[in-house]
Amino acid sequence: MNRLQETLPSAEEATLAKLCSQELSAIIETRAETQTLSISDPKGGIRSVNIPVSALRLLVDVLTELGEGNSVRLVPVHAELTTQEAADLLNVSRPTLIKLLDEGAIPYHRAGNRRKVKFADLRLYQERLEQERLAALAELSALDQALGLGYE
Repeated sequence: MNRLQETLPSAEEATLAKLCSQELSAIIETRAETQTLSISDPKGGIRSVNIPVSALRLLVDVLTELGEGNSVRLVPVHAELTTQEAADLLNVSRPTLIKLLDEGAIPYHRAGNRRKVKFADLRLYQERLEQERLAALAELSALDQALGLGYE
């Protein structure tokens, strides 16, 4: 798994990242596929770089997270994760993840004697959990309304 940053940003880095995020998001050309940025090199020369707008949006997201004091990890969509990496992304223990794998909640395959989890499958699991939570919340809200518990 590719790690962009493993430690939390310092206060100065977070402040700079937040400012950069705001500045960059203000100039992104949302209707274009690419955008030209000018960057000064160490010798003072100006270089123009064509960059996909989708990459600029990703950069804004990374800078926003850093600006909020969070560490950032990039994971390619087609990446295969170890059980520890998958557990870390779900914010659960490795034994809990193994239980989910054994129950069939998340697909996996074996590479030798190791289990591998596709990042895309992990995201599908997270989205499914979110939908179940929203459905339960809607059901509770409807029940509150039906019982007249004062949430009008």
